[in-house]
Amino acid sequence: MPPFAFFDEVHKSFDGQKVLRGITLLIRQGEALVILGGSGTGKTVVLKHIVGLLTPDRGRIFVNGKDITEYSENQLLPIRRKVGFLFQGGALFDSLSVFENVAYPLREHTKFSEDEIETKVREKLKLVGLEGIDWMMPDKLSGGMKKRVALARAIVLEPEALLYDEPTTGLDPITTRWVSTLMRNIHEQLHITSVIVTHNIQSALAVADRIAFLYRGRIQFVGTPDEIKDCEDPIVQEFLIS
Repeated sequence: MPPFAFFDEVHKSFDGQKVLRGITLLIRQGEALVILGGSGTGKTVVLKHIVGLLTPDRGRIFVNGKDITEYSENQLLPIRRKVGFLFQGGALFDSLSVFENVAYPLREHTKFSEDEIETKVREKLKLVGLEGIDWMMPDKLSGGMKKRVALARAIVLEPEALLYDEPTTGLDPITTRWVSTLMRNIHEQLHITSVIVTHNIQSALAVADRIAFLYRGRIQFVGTPDEIKDCEDPIVQEFLIS
């Protein structure tokens, strides 16, 4: 089985500023990989390359064994349908209820009946611990609840992989721990590949099978949570104790 994704010497710049400086990274099928690093280090840029929202200036990107580097939008569609993307802000539709938000991908991309849609929506809301709030509007939800609704929407099409962009940003420490535990549980229950971008060390340690530490546009370290805690690289250690 090929890896879920492979970055081969990927470079990316914006307005002349180098963000990725030759990333080589393998993401295994079925693992929970956390891309850890400070703000502005290019973590989200890495994530967007996986589904072709960005293309590299140099280097190649492979997804499920296929070189997608120069894929057109139409060629990328089958890949994107298999990948759920949890955006940093949740990106809920303010004018739609919780139920309608989660149902939206099903109505856009499937031919399920309304009964089937209702079953799937309620199933996913239960999975993220939000039974009985399907009628509520996003502006009535706490930050943690919004994250969970967005997560339910990201998994409602039952993707093969789930990408998280800073899923605990803006949450208090207790909610951060709760969301981190939920991400790990979702990963194990759905048997999917999870790629999580975060600067939160405790969340990374709680969720990851492996951690890739990104520093100044390069992968500085890749290893398990135990290995990063024991890593003697001064750059890694400085980040961990900061």
